[in-house]
Amino acid sequence: MSTPHTKVARQEMIKDWITQGSIHSQIEIVDRLKNSGFDVTQATVSRDLEEIGAVRGRDSQGDPNYRINQESIDEPLSKVSRLISDLLVDVKSSGNLTVLRTPPGGAQLLASALDRASRAGTIPQIIGTIAGDDTVLVVSSESDGAAQNAQLLLSLAQSEQI
Repeated sequence: MSTPHTKVARQEMIKDWITQGSIHSQIEIVDRLKNSGFDVTQATVSRDLEEIGAVRGRDSQGDPNYRINQESIDEPLSKVSRLISDLLVDVKSSGNLTVLRTPPGGAQLLASALDRASRAGTIPQIIGTIAGDDTVLVVSSESDGAAQNAQLLLSLAQSEQI
């Protein structure tokens, strides 16, 4: 699999490195990105860190490191929860595919929120979605993960309604 050299791909790489707990400085990010084929400056990395919600802190040994602000992590999931409770009409699953039905015009909004939550790492078992007008196809990373995804999405819808 090859990674496109886009801003979104670059920011996703940075997020992955940060969540692995292995980033200690912006210079380190610049070096890693250059080794991955991205031509970036420290100013670009600084903007990326701000946009993805990264904050500088200290690890358990007291060494400086970056982490993703918890609000940046929680926000995509809470948005999915709100949208799914408002838009979900029906759920069916088979193998690694889950089909969500929404009212007309609701599918793309819900799919976009699911994709954002997936990229943010809050629903990592979803690798992507495809949306029509009133139907969202959710693809699971596991060959038999659709039922688990359906259950998770139903529980998110019900938790928002309480």
